[in-house]
Amino acid sequence: MSRIFQKITFLGCLFATISLGGCTQDKNGDRLIFSIEDDIKLGAQVSHEVDSTYLAKGQLLDPTNPKNKVAYDHLNRIVNKILNSGRVSYRTEFTWDTKIIKDDNVLNAFATPGGHIYVYSGLIKYLDNEDQFAGVLGHEIAHADQRHSTKQLQRQYGLTLLLSVALGDNPGTLTQIATSLTTLKFDRDAEREADDYSVVYLSGTNYYACNGAAGFFEKIIKENQQGRTPEFLSTHPDPGNRVEAINKKATSEGCRTQFSGATTYQDFKNSLN
Repeated sequence: MSRIFQKITFLGCLFATISLGGCTQDKNGDRLIFSIEDDIKLGAQVSHEVDSTYLAKGQLLDPTNPKNKVAYDHLNRIVNKILNSGRVSYRTEFTWDTKIIKDDNVLNAFATPGGHIYVYSGLIKYLDNEDQFAGVLGHEIAHADQRHSTKQLQRQYGLTLLLSVALGDNPGTLTQIATSLTTLKFDRDAEREADDYSVVYLSGTNYYACNGAAGFFEKIIKENQQGRTPEFLSTHPDPGNRVEAINKKATSEGCRTQFSGATTYQDFKNSLN
């Protein structure tokens, strides 16, 4: 957490202690007025709005549609390995549903508060193997699990306005938040922490290379050098430094860095054609 945000949080909690009776510490050690229950309510509202937006565009792959079963079977198998790593703080509290947005031109993924994860088909098809994809998923899961999404939205919109959205009292702002999630920019501390937790989560799977996210960023660097700039860089900057930091974290954790050798990722990609 950045020093500025720590000061804001401290002052907010001090105010809450005086006027509202308290500010609770969450499982990550953060003291926030915005509760886990508020995260869940806000996430449900935002997720419903995101679903509606992409359904209207014909881009949201319906998980209940039999023709999408193969794709979601692949996706849920990978997600569940990460969620069941024993390292996700809010494994049982958050919803942790994952949706695929069909747009092969977008290399991106994002998370809402409360554990709703969205992945573009373009990102899935862009990656070379399951370990890279698991690394990116771990990063996005960390944004929700470490409550980065909530903290960033609270900075942008303010506590009162965000609470009104969570309660369903502000549809205009809800639409604005849902639209902005694809371009939501986290500070360097949050990005670094999400990278670290991606390593931690994958380490707990005892299956994936814990530095899988580094392989993704290495691919992005290569693409960028060839004059192609993936959209992911607009919200996840400095890939070079992050490769080094992710590998350093993997070394400090002492976790496996050999690829899992999973052989079904191409089948996953093919299921989206």
